[in-house]
Amino acid sequence: MATQELTGDTFWETVNGHEIVLVDFWAGWCGPCRRFAPVFEQASETHPDIVFAKVDTEAEQEISAAAGIRSIPTLFAFRDGILLYSQAGALPGPALAELIRTVRELDMDDVRRQIEASKPTA
Repeated sequence: MATQELTGDTFWETVNGHEIVLVDFWAGWCGPCRRFAPVFEQASETHPDIVFAKVDTEAEQEISAAAGIRSIPTLFAFRDGILLYSQAGALPGPALAELIRTVRELDMDDVRRQIEASKPTA
C-alpha cells in the first residue's frame, strides 16, 4: 500500500479506523523529510496491512499544532487508536522496521490496562 495524505478531515478517521497507523509529519522544504520519504514509502510496500500516512505540516497547520509538532520529520505510531510512539528525526530503514515489529508485538490489552491504571482517581 502506498502512503496516503491526511487532512484535518481524515486524520482521526484514519487513526481510529485501522489497527496500525504510522504518520509522518513532514514539509517539502525539509531535507531530512525528503531523505526519510523513500524509507517510509519502501516500508509501506513491505507492510501492506499497515496504513502509512503523511501530514504536510505546511498545508495542515492545525493538525501539526494540535499534535505538538516542533521539528520535522516527526513520526507517530498508533495502534487501535492509541499513540504508542512519537519522535522527531528521520529513522533509518532498520530502525523503522524494528519500530514496526515492536508495535505489532505489543499486548494491547496490557497497554490499555497501563493507561487505565495511570489515570488519576477522583
